[in-house]
Amino acid sequence: MNLAKKKKLAERTFKVGKKRIVFLKSGLEDIKDAITKQDMRDRYEEGTIIIKEKKGRTKIRKRKKRTAGNVRKRVKKRKQQYATITRKLRGYVLELKKQGRISNEEAKDLRKKIRNRIFRSKSHLKEYVGGQGK
Repeated sequence: MNLAKKKKLAERTFKVGKKRIVFLKSGLEDIKDAITKQDMRDRYEEGTIIIKEKKGRTKIRKRKKRTAGNVRKRVKKRKQQYATITRKLRGYVLELKKQGRISNEEAKDLRKKIRNRIFRSKSHLKEYVGGQGK
């Protein structure tokens, strides 16, 4: 008994591969009589046609990591923030140096620390300088 055409019809009806479709031997006569997609759906509801689960990891679709879009924008914004805070802090260090509150060596040290982003803000730098007893 060749049921290849019936399997093909079931493939199109349920949109699955032929390896996943199983015809039960007890319902082969009913399946032989099925000639439309609706007949196939009815046989599936009756339980004479079984559709196997997908094997392996194909049933769990991997989600792609989305990085497209705003990568450059974020980098540019971070750079701008860095530039503004650095300029502000360097200006303050220059002010302190002119007033004579810190020496040249201390100013160099502070500039290095500013470069390494140790200070979050001008108030943080003020607190640091004040804490040194200057």
